[in-house]
Amino acid sequence: MLENMPLHDKRILIFVGDIYEDLELWYPKLRLEEAGAVVVVAGQEADVEYAGKHGYPCVSDARIDLMIEADFHGVVLPGGFMPDKLRRDPHVLKLINDFAESGKLVAAICHGGWLAISAGVYKGVRVTGSPGIKDDLKNAGALWEDAPVVVDRNFVSSRRPGDLPDFCRAMITCLAKGAV
Repeated sequence: MLENMPLHDKRILIFVGDIYEDLELWYPKLRLEEAGAVVVVAGQEADVEYAGKHGYPCVSDARIDLMIEADFHGVVLPGGFMPDKLRRDPHVLKLINDFAESGKLVAAICHGGWLAISAGVYKGVRVTGSPGIKDDLKNAGALWEDAPVVVDRNFVSSRRPGDLPDFCRAMITCLAKGAV
């Protein structure tokens, strides 16, 4: 039965930390799992409950510093206030850079783009993101567009929770086609 699911052979990494945007983590996690992917949620500590921005908890499956890009087909960068803290973690930045350099999925929504900015992977990449970080994206060399979803090679980005259906469809399509 799993063989009939478009992502049955894919593994995806999602970052979590305190004050993550609840919907921007849970909606992609559940949609990717529904499509057959194995999703690993990694925080700075394993088996820790992180509080969402709107109060929904998430227990991490693993520690970020033990994750390696070679074990995954892509990474999802949720927003909220979490990215502002995680962007200071050198291992987070190295992981994102490794995904980008390997041509694997780097998917950011809302303020999750801060992580990609700090990893230095957006120069010359068409993206969208929260209008609140539009200037940050432009200053990092990204080509900002105001759209529900933007796909540029292995990069998928969206602006806000209301764009999640488009964001998830784009991620699943890219992963299923093997384009990334």
